[in-house]
Amino acid sequence: MSSVTTFEINEPLDMHLHLRDGDMLKLVGPLTSNTFSGALIMPNLVPPVTTKEALLSYKQRIKEACVGDTFEPYCTLFFQNDYSYEFLEDIKDDIIGIKLYPAGITTNSETGVSSMDVEVLRPTLESMSKLGIPLCVHGETNGFVMDREKEFMPIYESIASAFPDLTIIMEHITTKDAVELMDRYDNLYATVTLHHLLITLDDVAGGMLQPHLFCKPIAKRYEDKNALLDAALKAHPKLMFGSDSAPHPKHKKECCGCAAGVFTSPIALQVLTELFEKYQALDNLNAFVSLNAQKIYKFKPLTKKIKLVKKDFEVPAIYEYKNENVVPMYAGETLSWSIED
Repeated sequence: MSSVTTFEINEPLDMHLHLRDGDMLKLVGPLTSNTFSGALIMPNLVPPVTTKEALLSYKQRIKEACVGDTFEPYCTLFFQNDYSYEFLEDIKDDIIGIKLYPAGITTNSETGVSSMDVEVLRPTLESMSKLGIPLCVHGETNGFVMDREKEFMPIYESIASAFPDLTIIMEHITTKDAVELMDRYDNLYATVTLHHLLITLDDVAGGMLQPHLFCKPIAKRYEDKNALLDAALKAHPKLMFGSDSAPHPKHKKECCGCAAGVFTSPIALQVLTELFEKYQALDNLNAFVSLNAQKIYKFKPLTKKIKLVKKDFEVPAIYEYKNENVVPMYAGETLSWSIED
């Protein structure tokens, strides 16, 4: 049993976050900005964020939703094949990366990329490489659901080889193969979610179906979870925390055609502290949840210290604002760590 009763995280960062828009943004935005120094915000709105005007407008709405908190939203563009060098040069200082979605592979990705051929992607990737803009990728094919990430590995390799100066982030990796791939190319990095460190497909569908654990990429096998957890606990220098916290209203999760996404923002730091304490790895938590991202993306976040205390935290059954609501992971359960007020 650990004797630690307090723990401090400096400049916690969530390097993969969905905030949505409108009242849902107003509901979930503060649940991140209250405890994180910054977050990398996904651009898959409807319509997606593809222009400077849309990007700056969305960033302003995020700041208004999170007013009063020390928090920086690091924004991204939705990848398109025809971004000109001039456009990217002009917007470079307003973004932290560009997010590539294969068409139709996940929520609001219908207008994503339909071909992963390097030559098709070359115009935008070449400009990004020259300008030092990182590429963030949802790496899945349309194949059998358990094999989609594995089938995408050769695409990562082809892009990494063709653009050795391009920083490539394999988003929300879920497999042992992806962990191993990070070390084969100098320009490949990755994020991993909280839920993929904790669950397998067995937890989602091995007994009664658990819709609030259903996500894309889907949780995989025990050997995959163990490989992810081992890399995170050791604070692998090429791996960052990215929650992929993805809010959907309760009625869109508890239904036929369940939406994909696990909402973890309000409990992420508490559960990570509990997890790293369990494996006697608390000394590595700051690197995993902050320092690695700073080195990979080459930025300095806003100063923010979050103190956690060994005190029970009752996870709300649901979070609500006006007509929006969302059910968090561990809804109604008790965690052993709390964030000090």
